[in-house]
Amino acid sequence: MIKAFSNLSKDVRQYALVTFNYWNFTITDGALRMLVVLHFHQLGYSSLQIASLFLFYEFFGVVTNLIGGWLGAKLGLNRTMNVGLGMQVFALLMLAVPTAYLTVPLVMFAQALSGIAKDLNKMSAKSAIKTLVPNDQQGALYKWIAILTGSKNALKGAGFFIGGLLLTAIGFQYAVVAMATVLLVVLVMSLTWLDKDMGKAKQKIKFSQIFSKSGSINILSAARMFLFGARDVWFVVALPLYLSQVFDWDHTLVGSFLAAWVIAYGLVQGIAPKITGKAKGVVPDGRAAMGWAGLLALVTALVAIGVQASWQPELTIVVGLLIFGAVFAINSSLHSYLIVSYAKDDGVSLDVGFYYMANAMGRLIGTILSGWVYQVAGLAACLWISFAFLAITTVISLWLPAHPKVEVAN
Repeated sequence: MIKAFSNLSKDVRQYALVTFNYWNFTITDGALRMLVVLHFHQLGYSSLQIASLFLFYEFFGVVTNLIGGWLGAKLGLNRTMNVGLGMQVFALLMLAVPTAYLTVPLVMFAQALSGIAKDLNKMSAKSAIKTLVPNDQQGALYKWIAILTGSKNALKGAGFFIGGLLLTAIGFQYAVVAMATVLLVVLVMSLTWLDKDMGKAKQKIKFSQIFSKSGSINILSAARMFLFGARDVWFVVALPLYLSQVFDWDHTLVGSFLAAWVIAYGLVQGIAPKITGKAKGVVPDGRAAMGWAGLLALVTALVAIGVQASWQPELTIVVGLLIFGAVFAINSSLHSYLIVSYAKDDGVSLDVGFYYMANAMGRLIGTILSGWVYQVAGLAACLWISFAFLAITTVISLWLPAHPKVEVAN
């Protein structure tokens, strides 16, 4: 197997290493999210209190993406990726204490480290792809980004399932130790084989360059913020608690449903190029992003109506949100391609970091609202706020630039 790997071209080997690194990190990230939500719900925490545990996770994601893009361009993407892995190992081990010592400040601090780690890893992985694909192969770039993003989300879904299963089987503390051990092995492999100069800018990068001066990237970043706020306002806290409280689902069943949702979402992301234009020999532009955002807003409104009217609640939730996930996946994949396409070549992580800063801001807003709105008004209200955010995303997307149609590489 090692010999076959060494026979691959350098770019393909680096892509495989980046993807493997990202995959393993993502599984632990999804599992930790599920472990924290379900474990602290089991301990009697309210939905707003649980949401507050993720406050620093999302807040430091905003900061990390902004500064991390600059660090990636200055120091190299391999370093930011490996630092992210190391921080996640440390964050997991911080939580491996007896329940009596698992205080809210400790969990919030560990989640802050995990948030920094996750966004360093994600920014590094997404930026690395830009450095491996020539500019004249936009179709190949779209395909590689779609595969990376889709597989990541499928594995994050698997992480949700693993988190629920581990909590039931071996408990919270043993679960986080097991995940830290796996990531430590991945870190050693990454330190050994990842290209040391990947993504390092050729020109001197000033700290003032962390803010994007590109109009198209600023518009896309604003659309991304509301897109991910629309997802997390019902997904992060409200939905797991609703399934547990209203339908009386156990931890494994809740984890399994959310895992199936994210896995299906990731699979659709992986084939998004075929859905959005590859069959016609073109790559998508800003107009396509606007159209798919509008469709997602419509789907969300229909699910909200069904939940509010209590029409076959379990059927509405399961089927409606699976449809939402499929359409959301295409929106997310389109955005992930467009940011890498719009980004400048030298110091690509600066633009990608700024964009994912907006992504993290949307997640932060969505997380806070998910706990608060669910506590005071229920799941239907969360879905209506999601609809409003998606309507804003659609309007913002009107200003996304179109680009010339480019033949898609096979």
